[in-house]
Amino acid sequence: MTSSRPEPAPIGPYSPVVRAGDLLFCSGQLGLRDGNLVEGGVHDELVQAFANLESVLASMGAELSDVVKTTVFLVDIGDFESMNETYLSCFGGHRPARSAFAVDRLPRGASVEIEAIAFSPLESL
Repeated sequence: MTSSRPEPAPIGPYSPVVRAGDLLFCSGQLGLRDGNLVEGGVHDELVQAFANLESVLASMGAELSDVVKTTVFLVDIGDFESMNETYLSCFGGHRPARSAFAVDRLPRGASVEIEAIAFSPLESL
């Protein structure tokens, strides 16, 4: 999957993605579109967060299938099953390692945030 969308702007003093050799470290992505949180709860936020992650990866010549590790932050651990269903639909058959846990709050009142590490060899660029 390759995204033609522009990379989402960070909402703080950080880089959305940093390359360290063959690894890409992607900052946590929220369900923001045009600077606003999408409506619809965990499912819609996570779909948008994946679209944002896809754009961040594409800016470095990578895609979701290059992701080797994710961390998912949930405001309500009761949303874990719903998150799993959406996560599966976004990643398809790809199964990176993952951690998921509850947090007290997320920026902008988000319900879910996802960060990722991808393997993208420099010689393939």
